[in-house]
Amino acid sequence: MNTDSNMVPTKRAAFYTLGCKTNQYDTEAMQEQFEKAGYQIVDFQEESDVYVVNTCTVTNLGDRKSRQIIRKAHRSNPHGIIAVVGCYAQQAAEEVLSIEGVKLAVGTKNRSKIVEYVEMIEATGDTINAVEDIMKIQEFEDTPISTFSGKTRGVLKIQEGCNQFCSYCIIPYARGPIRSRQPVSVLEEVQRLADNGFKEIVLTGIHIASYGKDLQITSLLELLQDIHKVDGIQRIRLGSLEPNLLSKEFVSVIKDMNKVCRHYHISMQSGCDATLKRMHRRYTTDEFREIVNGLRSAIPNVAITTDVMVGFPGETDDEFAQTLKFVEDIAFSKIHVFPYSPRKGTPAASYENQVSSIIKEKRSRELIALGNRLEQSFMEGFIGKQVEVLFEEEHPEWDGYYEGYTDEYIRVAVPDEGQQLEGMLLPILIKEVGKNGLVGGIING
Repeated sequence: MNTDSNMVPTKRAAFYTLGCKTNQYDTEAMQEQFEKAGYQIVDFQEESDVYVVNTCTVTNLGDRKSRQIIRKAHRSNPHGIIAVVGCYAQQAAEEVLSIEGVKLAVGTKNRSKIVEYVEMIEATGDTINAVEDIMKIQEFEDTPISTFSGKTRGVLKIQEGCNQFCSYCIIPYARGPIRSRQPVSVLEEVQRLADNGFKEIVLTGIHIASYGKDLQITSLLELLQDIHKVDGIQRIRLGSLEPNLLSKEFVSVIKDMNKVCRHYHISMQSGCDATLKRMHRRYTTDEFREIVNGLRSAIPNVAITTDVMVGFPGETDDEFAQTLKFVEDIAFSKIHVFPYSPRKGTPAASYENQVSSIIKEKRSRELIALGNRLEQSFMEGFIGKQVEVLFEEEHPEWDGYYEGYTDEYIRVAVPDEGQQLEGMLLPILIKEVGKNGLVGGIING
């Protein structure tokens, strides 16, 4: 639908995103397509003509939340077109299309055609299943973003798919094999972000450590080196990484790249070798420890965060105790704890010795408590030190304060001193550890 620039758009589109930063990027790209087609973008709480729900299926909770949001959209406007996109739609298209109000299932490909599909439905009233066999897809679906809101961090998708096939994970089946975005397309978008005033970019994808392996002309390290040369971008933040990427050779190069944030989220999952083997993870705890030690030797004060799964099938009390000890020994700056959730179609779903929800909940609490202590200790190390903070917004609870993040990805709040701090990168003296991060003051002069 094309409209004259002086006309008020007559059709509205609303978006809801569940799951990861990659989904956030995909939503932004689809939203831009609707804007270019003349749709007015409205809040998901409002009545809309089209509702796009970008779903997650990494856990059963993701599926359930996706269904809840779909039904909420239908209640908001029973006559609206509901388009369901993303991993849940990819894995369960027929189930998704059976939910009242859903007229379109897209999955994890053909998002670039979403407006075309919606307008076909508007014209015919048909229901469309646009989900394809994702395992046969070999090329990255490039949906670049040309307009941006905000002036702080920009998320940039560089890669799609995963070839790891960990025994618990549904994502390789939902996202397909690895596909890398062409370097020239990535760099063009980096330049657009810089031209729009963004100082930090976050490189995201399903398995960014594999970037370039399918193209055979580049690698993640080479891409980082090219991005590092773009004027205006002052921070490059990496999404979740597999430990094996961080070889001595890789670290020896990035340690001298001052724009690369001193924050590495290294996916661990377990601190027990027997559990890692059942998970089909491709490293041992000794290898993980060596990688962390190498990072810390090369990059002082580096923040290392991770994911830990509790209650994987067969995880005994002793195996969990090994994970607790390993997490404490590594002294992560932050950990994300989540209980194992069986996913139909993955090997682990049929493993014997499934762990009860009661035990998973108990272990989660214990690991979260340890993670909180480690995070507190890491933050206390910044008291009395100077850091650089990229400010994002006014503090949601404290009047007269702004908050932003250090390059170690620690939240910092400061009095604004009557200034509009959004988008500014400023030196801050840290004074104390607050409720949800650090508290400091602007260093003037």
